[in-house]
Amino acid sequence: MAPKAAAKRARELRERIDEANYRYHVLDDPQISDQDYDAMLRELLDLELQYSELATPDSPTQRVGGTPSAGFPPYVHARPMLSLGNAFDEAELLAFDARVKKLAGLEGDVAYTCELKIDGLAVSLRYDGGRLTEGGTRGDGSVGENVTANLRTIKTIPLALRAAKGVAVPRHIDVRGEAYMRKSDFERLNAEREARGEPRFANPRNTAAGGIRQLDPKMTAERKLSFYAYAVGEIDTEKPPASQHELLDYLRALGFRVNEHARAVPSIQGVIEFVKAWEDRRDALDYEIDGVVIKVDDLALQAKLGSSGKDPRWAIAFKFRAREARTKLLDIVVSVGRTGVLNPNAVLEPVQIGGTTVSNATLHNLDYIRSNDIRIGDVVTVIRAGDVIPRVVGPVLEERGKKTLPEYTLPTHCPVCGADVDHPAGEPMARCTNASCPAQLVERVRHFCSRGAMDIEGIGDQLATALVDSGLVRDVSEIYALDLPKLLTLPRMAEKSASNVLAAIEGSKRRGLARLLSGLGIRFVGSQNAAILAGDFGTMDALAAATEEELLRSEGIGPEIAASVVLFFAQEPNRAMIARLKKAGVDLTAPLRPREPVGVLAGKTLVLTGTLP
Repeated sequence: MAPKAAAKRARELRERIDEANYRYHVLDDPQISDQDYDAMLRELLDLELQYSELATPDSPTQRVGGTPSAGFPPYVHARPMLSLGNAFDEAELLAFDARVKKLAGLEGDVAYTCELKIDGLAVSLRYDGGRLTEGGTRGDGSVGENVTANLRTIKTIPLALRAAKGVAVPRHIDVRGEAYMRKSDFERLNAEREARGEPRFANPRNTAAGGIRQLDPKMTAERKLSFYAYAVGEIDTEKPPASQHELLDYLRALGFRVNEHARAVPSIQGVIEFVKAWEDRRDALDYEIDGVVIKVDDLALQAKLGSSGKDPRWAIAFKFRAREARTKLLDIVVSVGRTGVLNPNAVLEPVQIGGTTVSNATLHNLDYIRSNDIRIGDVVTVIRAGDVIPRVVGPVLEERGKKTLPEYTLPTHCPVCGADVDHPAGEPMARCTNASCPAQLVERVRHFCSRGAMDIEGIGDQLATALVDSGLVRDVSEIYALDLPKLLTLPRMAEKSASNVLAAIEGSKRRGLARLLSGLGIRFVGSQNAAILAGDFGTMDALAAATEEELLRSEGIGPEIAASVVLFFAQEPNRAMIARLKKAGVDLTAPLRPREPVGVLAGKTLVLTGTLP
């Protein structure tokens, strides 16, 4: 085919495939067979392979996933993606309505738009000239992760906006929405994993979030994620929508899938009726929802109301009650956490809660078990807190009747290594006294590699366990001694996966002192205290040499934290581990923050009125 004819044919194919995608994924109204669709996609792909200049970024062929990324660069939101305050009952909804009226200076009813709160991952999409240019996760609201290649694989996200009758494509628009996984796709994926001998994923929400953060877009595409649009950050167009319900119609006209159950209501009473109806109907949907988002419908009034901290004053999330069920408590087993804490967990007679089979649940600690009088053999009430984590609330005493069930006691020896258990009087937690306990080591490695610490993509529960069990990692510093031959000795470890892990390990060396301190698992030193200590001491050597008195000078560092830090650095194995990290090239420094205020605003009090972004 001549180049000119190939370009024309490619254009025709793209238009037909885009239309087919829109009708299938957005309108649920397929017009062509799967075979015809596949044939058109195959023909377009062949043309783009023959004429590389035809492979445009918005081509349907680009959805299958590009080259795997070595990591995600930051995605800076043009306007912050705000979180939402929560309401849990009718009284709190009425209080929200009263606040809106008071702040707006209104006496009559306020109109709202109600939208189902889909349990997925919030993302933002940037379109310039009608074409998808970038996309990112919410992150902290200001900066997320740039996951454009992965978002392109979601077929309900248009690569190019549609021009509908009376609706012009905006010059620029940031579209916000929820990436999620349908229950049916979740079950299909788990069935495929079971057939391959792989463990099942826990729930659709975590599976969707993990899919968005895959380094290889092809793996994201395999999860068949979906997307609903519900908001706009920035928009550059002649006639923007004036209300939230008009905005949803506008997004639908541009080619986005918008939740069909969203409703505009004239007052807070309409909101209350909507919420009650959907709490009873939630299980009929093919996706998980955990509540309803209520927004002031008038966009001008939204702007007037502004936000308080990270919460908009014009919106609130009504959270449904945690799902619950009754079942029998068969046993209580103890796991050992990364700091040696003994965690009692309930073994339950399997029960369905919200479409998920629950056979294990958390019991927190011995005090929780005793204060709630929970005993092995009881019929207990179990809830899924936040619709995710199962938790035993307490026994159904009328079911116990006159049965004599023994009170539960924690083991006196670690169930993993057999060492003595230390349970000081008055403390809720008991701890294994063996710092080399294998259970602690696996958890320490997993925590060290977690996103909030050194963020080493690829080293999760399974690989952390394999590294410890194989003897390749005996403390976290040995992660940096791993190489390709060592990793390839592990079961189910391919060269490509091993290379990705090594690249992530190398990248983690630049995380800095605060993230490293957080990852070391020093008792009482979480991310916030780690940041304080890193900023006040600047280097690992200075922190290791500090006395308790010197540590107490840091704002927010109390006696318990100071004693714990000094005790950590007093241990020779810990000092040797730090030396190995330093030798491996891990950054053990942080910028020093000034102890006293400096600059032209030092000592001044600022009084602000109005709103600030």
